[in-house]
Amino acid sequence: MLKNYIKIAIRNLVKNPGYSFINIFGLALGITAFILILLFITDELSYDTYHENSDRIHRVSREWQNRDGETSLHLGHIAPPFAEMIKEEFPDDVLNAVRLFDVSPLISYEDKHLIQDRFFFADSDVFEVFSWKMISGDPATALTSPDGLVITESLAKVYFGEEDPMGKALEFSLQGTEMVFQVNGIVEDVPDNSHFKFDFLASMEPVVQFYGGYEQMMQNYGSNNFSTYLLLSEQIDPEVLESKFGSIMNKAFPPDQFDDGIQASDFMKLHLMNVTDIHLNSHLDSEIEANGNIEYVYIYTAVAIFILLIACINFMNLSTARSARRANEVGLRKVMGAERTSLVRQFMGESFLLAFLALILGIVFIEVLIPYFNNFVEKELVLNYFSDLRWAFGLLGVVVFIGLIAGSYPALFLSSFQPATVLKGSFKTGGKHKWFRSGLVVLQFTISITLIASMGIVYNQLEYIQEKELGFNQDNIAILPVSPEIETNYVDIRNRLILQPGILDVSMQSRVPSGRLLDSQGASAEINGELIDVNFRIADIHVSHNFLDLFGLDLVAGRNFDINLASDSTEAFILNESSINRLGYLSAEAAIGKQFNYGGRQGFITGVVNDFHFESLHQDIAPIVFVISNGRNNTIAVKFNEAYQEETIAYLEETWADYRPNYPFNYYLIEENFAGQYEGEERLGKVFGYFALLAIIIAALGLFGLASFTIQQRVKEIGIRKVLGASISQIVYLLSTNFAKLVLLAFLIATPIAYFTMNKWLESFAYYKPISAWIFLLGGGIALAIALLTISYQAIKSALLNPAHTLKNE
Repeated sequence: MLKNYIKIAIRNLVKNPGYSFINIFGLALGITAFILILLFITDELSYDTYHENSDRIHRVSREWQNRDGETSLHLGHIAPPFAEMIKEEFPDDVLNAVRLFDVSPLISYEDKHLIQDRFFFADSDVFEVFSWKMISGDPATALTSPDGLVITESLAKVYFGEEDPMGKALEFSLQGTEMVFQVNGIVEDVPDNSHFKFDFLASMEPVVQFYGGYEQMMQNYGSNNFSTYLLLSEQIDPEVLESKFGSIMNKAFPPDQFDDGIQASDFMKLHLMNVTDIHLNSHLDSEIEANGNIEYVYIYTAVAIFILLIACINFMNLSTARSARRANEVGLRKVMGAERTSLVRQFMGESFLLAFLALILGIVFIEVLIPYFNNFVEKELVLNYFSDLRWAFGLLGVVVFIGLIAGSYPALFLSSFQPATVLKGSFKTGGKHKWFRSGLVVLQFTISITLIASMGIVYNQLEYIQEKELGFNQDNIAILPVSPEIETNYVDIRNRLILQPGILDVSMQSRVPSGRLLDSQGASAEINGELIDVNFRIADIHVSHNFLDLFGLDLVAGRNFDINLASDSTEAFILNESSINRLGYLSAEAAIGKQFNYGGRQGFITGVVNDFHFESLHQDIAPIVFVISNGRNNTIAVKFNEAYQEETIAYLEETWADYRPNYPFNYYLIEENFAGQYEGEERLGKVFGYFALLAIIIAALGLFGLASFTIQQRVKEIGIRKVLGASISQIVYLLSTNFAKLVLLAFLIATPIAYFTMNKWLESFAYYKPISAWIFLLGGGIALAIALLTISYQAIKSALLNPAHTLKNE
């Protein structure tokens, strides 16, 4: 019987090539999309799971709250003293605590001089917490000496080629500080599925030398520059441990530092997050690297399932619609003694065969598309068919899943035919089964319209982002790094640069728009004649005198910094409108001249600038204070004439080479940096676009097959209508109306689904464009147009048939 089942299945495939192609090709497209997205999701969920104790490694983060409990800042970095304090306070709960401090030095070896962004100072026992594989050297001692250095295998080849790196010396240069490190270990490259990656790990001891001693940073609870990870004991509950961290904070900041009986733990918190959760669930104000997003994983998972579901629906629809063709076969088998279970096995077997053939074709598609998919998601995903048994069984599972989902209803439906009804010719496939097929078509187009509308909403928001006025001038501004030599000689450098015809202005500052506002200090302001402590966070930006002019910021009240007034360098504060409003001043003018103290600097509010978007549109405009810089500059901004861009960049490179010899020249443009903040949203829009197109193609294929079969069943009706005088357009309208109604019903269902889902997504932006009705109308219109085009071909073809040929057997 098995041989007979296979023979019958193959005959049916060959006998009906059109339907076979639609089923196999549609399923193959669904499998391709499903596997590719599954590859991506599996990789996203695997981050940091390779660490031996990943379930017990937790990162410590630090949160600041306003008096009303609102979070004002939450950093993924904390101050360096906390690590040792936590170990001492909870010795039974915390087995180890290690710190990482990332910098971007110039690393030199012979004639090679490269700036390395993935350079970390690390505590010597870091390898006791993380499971990075050491190729050469002893992980227990590699970082114990002050000049100890561990490098990755790929960087060893960059600097040393085929030489043995062990014991070799690398020169380190950062902010005017130079030293020599010795390579004490080589590790395998950090896996891609790590929430941060390094190329160099250096001993933590030199940090004291670089940054002014323990008193200035290593025992400073306000210097939140260190990533800190704890290895917890097996029996400890992280939530219970976190609840005890208030004592740590109160010990670091004794209550006598605050008024009104407030304790540090009332507004400063330490939190724990498992290392495996960081990549998808951590989006704090500071992260070592940009993370993924669990919401996008949910969205991609839903899209993958929906695409596969649409393909399965095609199979179910065509199988049940064509059931009349096989009714006699079922009747004869039952008369000959076949039981229903054997018939179910037969038709399920055919379903599994189709799924298997679709899988083979899908694998071909995957091999062709995976390089492009990797480029799209910026990963190096590989489908290991045999080396990883999980994928082998996974692919087998896909076949079983599709076979069961796509074949279960047709198998149960076909096997339920009654022999007497079938063989006497009174069997019909209408009724409830017709409604079931219609429901499946509605589901297909509901998914398609939802994806199209979602794509429209994403691109509408991206267009809003691109067109929104940010409140400052971001065009043609290049940002360059600062070194001690450049900061010391800033005035001379600026005078030299503005002589270049293409350069319009130059400023120096601690942060520039498109970055994050992470710096803040305590403040007090004169309100109603009384100096009151500010109970919310005001971020600070240290600037040179012409910062506001270069970025085109408008003064709402007061005046700009004046380089001719020496007091402006120590006493002048310029605030933005959000600061003035939060402080409670009735107007910007009312704030001018009021006393204002910030971070130990005492002075007066001399100006108020317009609110502008310093950060991305995901964040609300924050209160900001501008002060004349005092040794905290990180960048130089150069405003240039676009017509002279090439000449300007070449001149900047020449100038920087004079002050930073051996340093590679690097810069970025503000506008490009802003655009780069929305890469995740752009990728999401493309995902919706690609898979909406794929969903429509698969749905249209199924609709084409279903319409073809439905119209074939009505061919004699069409002939009679033509004899009675019906025109071709009337017949096409008649045949298209029922399918059009299904698409319209799908539109009514998809609209609220897409609206509520995407409205939730838009809430991740502080500023967004409300959803417009035209997006849904466009999505429904596209789906309806494609459906009508698909149906019309078959309808017109049938309407053009000669009635004499279709009615000759009646």
